[in-house]
Amino acid sequence: MSALLLCLCAVMMQDPPSPKPDPDGDGAAQAAPRAAADAGETAESTDEGTTPADLEGYARVAGLEFSPSEFEQMLRSVQGHQRAIAALRDASIANSDPPVTVFNPFLPGMESRAKHYRPGLQPMPDVTLPADLSELYWADIPTLSELIRTGQISCEEVTRLFLDRLEEVDQHLHCVISLRREAALARARELDAELARGHWRGFLHGIPWGAKDLLAARGSRTTWGAAPFRDQVIDMDATVVERLDEAGAILIAKLSLGALAMGDRWYGERTRTPWDPARGSSGSSAGSAAAVAAGAMPFALGSETLGSIISPSVACGTTSLRPTFGRVSRHGAMTLCWSMDKLGPLARSAVDLAIVFGVIQGPDGHDPSVRDVPFVWPGPQRVQGLRVGYPAGAFGDDPLSDPLLHELSELGVELSEVEIPHIDFGLVTLILAAESASAFDDFTRSNLDDQLVEQGPGAWPNFFRAARFIPAVEFLRAQRLRGKLMRDFDRAMEGIDVLVHPPFAAGILGITNLTGHPTVVAPSGMREVDGKPAPRMISFTGQLDDEARLLVLVATWQRATDHEEVHPAMEYLGK
Repeated sequence: MSALLLCLCAVMMQDPPSPKPDPDGDGAAQAAPRAAADAGETAESTDEGTTPADLEGYARVAGLEFSPSEFEQMLRSVQGHQRAIAALRDASIANSDPPVTVFNPFLPGMESRAKHYRPGLQPMPDVTLPADLSELYWADIPTLSELIRTGQISCEEVTRLFLDRLEEVDQHLHCVISLRREAALARARELDAELARGHWRGFLHGIPWGAKDLLAARGSRTTWGAAPFRDQVIDMDATVVERLDEAGAILIAKLSLGALAMGDRWYGERTRTPWDPARGSSGSSAGSAAAVAAGAMPFALGSETLGSIISPSVACGTTSLRPTFGRVSRHGAMTLCWSMDKLGPLARSAVDLAIVFGVIQGPDGHDPSVRDVPFVWPGPQRVQGLRVGYPAGAFGDDPLSDPLLHELSELGVELSEVEIPHIDFGLVTLILAAESASAFDDFTRSNLDDQLVEQGPGAWPNFFRAARFIPAVEFLRAQRLRGKLMRDFDRAMEGIDVLVHPPFAAGILGITNLTGHPTVVAPSGMREVDGKPAPRMISFTGQLDDEARLLVLVATWQRATDHEEVHPAMEYLGK
């Protein structure tokens, strides 16, 4: 126990208490340990059983060197830290209680480069209800919305269609944790009644959707994908759930995530990609990506700390948005890393993303990281002259021959090569480890982590435990280096409007999760994985708070191509 307490002492970010006054005024109390050592006696331990030898052992782990007399002198301060830590552990604290520090992606001197559009209309498509309703499985939000608005299909019929589809594909993909059939159908009937009275809430009226099961929703369990929380009920709606409900969207399921938001293995199974159920869907927004890609719902919400929207979207082929840090409230969501967690939509197209993002973004008075930045969707736009950069070396020796860059060039954008600053990935993992270990401090010390499915060296239990050996000084040094990286990347983005890149190229995924920049990932063709067809994916990273221009570019590119219209054959369904 003493070694564990010592590591925690190093993590404590506060000054040690002053030494107790010496009533004799002769320093005898402070000199006693040194005198004992000078006499060749065994050093005296503190009340917690800690000795200078314990301090020396921790120092070796932390890569620090001190003299024997310095270790002895530290002893009383460490004892004070231990008492403070014991008091902290006695205090009640929940995963939802944040620290008082708030990350802001804008450092002093950094100015917003976001483009401000005038409001525009998204044209409604001219659509007719198909005789075979299965043709709607991959319909985008405007198509479904217009069919509902014009009375060609009811909210209840659409909801039942996707509920049935979800149950069918879930047998193979294992993407559902809680199906909300009765609640969803009841809500659909309410929305049909509103339409009958002439009230239409907008594009999302009657549109089914799914929530990654780290978002609280009344009437459902919120399991975080982890066995210790499989019966957890949080009696509230997350802000994003509440806002989508107000917009008329219908929550039909809580979807799988890798336990505590890592990977695609949860307490029930492993979530699979619809392109090949022998492969996992990646994570941690595993169920959100799989369900949308399988035609089981028009959109879903996921979360990302370090690739948890991008990675499963790459495996499953969805068009998805990881917004700028601080654009979407995380109130009601499981916390993993306060300075890196982000919520965003996974859908069919950039237009779908714009519709959903327009509803969920903005401050709510609960999440202190959320800035009041308006989002204006201008509708279809021309992108001639837009400055699009690409990382040096990311598209081979002849980048302009790459099909994706050729497609963008055909739209009239100005392409240029960009040098991306180097990132030491240890910086990312150190910050994530320290914050996540704090978020799950009680969980680890209670040994509930033993119940998680994954228990290897790269799994959360080991990750949380090892984080105890990160000194506070080095954690803060990492945050200072993070600030330097933010400035370096800001300079790299200075001459462009959007950066286009393979999703995992040049360390950009790690960089942008530290800097807070927004990214859209989308299909850009086909490839083979393990001898089977799979989508080729591309990422577009925008300026901070510049989701509108980012989505305008992707939407314009998608209108000129048909990459997002290719879907998995799913022969294993037996049809």
